[in-house]
Amino acid sequence: MSQSPAARPQNPMRAALAALVGTSIEWYDFYAFATAAAIVFDDVFFPADMPPALRTLSAFGTFAVGFLLRPLGGIVFGHIGDRVGRKKTLVITLLMMGVASFAIGLLPTYAQVGVLAPILLIMLRLIQGIAIGGEWGGAVLVAVENAPKGRATFFGSFAQLGSSVGALLSTGAFSLMSLWGDEAFDSWGWRVPFLASAVLVVIGLVIRLKLEEAPVMAEIKARNTATAETKLPLVEVLQTSWRTVLVGVFALATATGGYYVVTSYLLAYGTGELELSESMLLNGLSLAAFLELVVTPGLSWLGDRIGAHKVVVAGLAGVIVLSVPQFLALGTGSVALIYLSMLAMRLVMSALYGPIAAILAEGFEPRVRYTGISLSYQVCNMIFGGFAPLAAVSLTALAGGHYWPAAAPLMAVSAIGIWCTLRLRRLATGAPEPDGAAPRPVEATVPVA
Repeated sequence: MSQSPAARPQNPMRAALAALVGTSIEWYDFYAFATAAAIVFDDVFFPADMPPALRTLSAFGTFAVGFLLRPLGGIVFGHIGDRVGRKKTLVITLLMMGVASFAIGLLPTYAQVGVLAPILLIMLRLIQGIAIGGEWGGAVLVAVENAPKGRATFFGSFAQLGSSVGALLSTGAFSLMSLWGDEAFDSWGWRVPFLASAVLVVIGLVIRLKLEEAPVMAEIKARNTATAETKLPLVEVLQTSWRTVLVGVFALATATGGYYVVTSYLLAYGTGELELSESMLLNGLSLAAFLELVVTPGLSWLGDRIGAHKVVVAGLAGVIVLSVPQFLALGTGSVALIYLSMLAMRLVMSALYGPIAAILAEGFEPRVRYTGISLSYQVCNMIFGGFAPLAAVSLTALAGGHYWPAAAPLMAVSAIGIWCTLRLRRLATGAPEPDGAAPRPVEATVPVA
C-alpha cells in the first residue's frame, strides 16, 4: 500500500531550503523594523520638539512591543502546528508578517496625522510579533523533522540561516536607500524596504504551499486519534517539560537579546553617542550578516560531529571575551577596527544560532514539540529580545553615554547561557538528575526521514 501524501518522506534539502526561504522573508520584515527604529522612526513618528533621548527611547519602545505578543503567537500557532500540521501555520504567519510590513511602508507620519501615526505603527508591530511568534518553531521543525539520522543540527541550521539572510537583506536595503541622501531617505527612502516585502512574500508563499508534512506529523495525528487525546499541548508542556522550557529561555538569551545589542543598539549608540557614519555602520552590519550566513552551516555541521552543545558553549564564551573590545573599537573611529570587531562578534554568535535549534527540539516529545520550542524561544525573546536595546539605551543615558551598561549584561547572560546550554543537553538526553531522581522520559528524539 502506498503512503499517503502526508506520510511520504520529503527530500531533506528541499524541506530545509523551504524553511530557509520562509524564515528569511519573515526576518527581513522583522529586522527592517529594527533598523528603521534605530535610525529613522524617532524623526518620522514622534514630535520634533521631543528631547532626542526620549524620541530614541520611544522608537525602540515601538520595536519592543512586537515582542510582547510573541509568546501568544508561539502558543496559538504551536497548538495548531501540533494538532493540525506545520505547513498551515507557516503559510498563515508568512501572510500576516507580509501584510503588516507592507502597511508600515504606507503609514502617515507624525507631522501628517499626529499621535495616530505611532498608534498605527504599534498596532502593525503587534501583528508582526504574533506572526514571528508562530514562525520560528514551525520552520525549525520542517527542517529538523525531515533531516537524515545524525544530521539534525546541520539541516536545522537552515531555518536559523533565515535570520542571517533577513538581516543581510534588510541592512542591505537600508544601505542602498541611504545612498539617495539623508533628505530623500527620511522622506521616502525608508519606506521602500517595507514595500518591497510584498514581492518576497509572494515568492515565499509559492514555496511553502508546495511543502509536505514530515512523516512524524502523520504519526502524531494517528496517535491522537487512537488515544482520543484531549489535553492541550500547552498544558502538557507545562506539566511535563517546564524545566526544559525554563532552561531553554536562558540558553537562548544571548542569541536573541545579545543579537539586538550588537546590531540595533550598536547602530543607535554609534550614530548617536559617537556620531559615527550611519552608512558606514550599516555596511559593517551587512558584512557581519554575510559572514554569519557563510559560517553558520559549517558550525552546525561541526555540531553534528562533536556535539551541538559544545559549539554553542564555545560561541557564548567568545561573546564574553569580545563584548568590551567591540565597543572600544567603536570609540576609536577606525573603520578597519570597527569592521573587524563586528565580524569577530558575529563569528562567535553564529555558533549559537544553528546548533541550538536541534538541541531544543530534542527536549520535547513530538506531539508537543512545536508548542514547547516556541514557548521557550518566544518567552526568551519577550524578556531579552525586544527590551535589550531599550534597556541598553536607557542605561547608557543614565551612565552619561558610556557603553559598559550594555556590555556588562551581555557578558552576564552569556555566562548563564553556558550553564543552561549544558543543562539543556542533559534534559534533552534524559540523563540522570544530580540528586539521583529519575530522568524525565524522552519519548523520542528528533525524528529522521
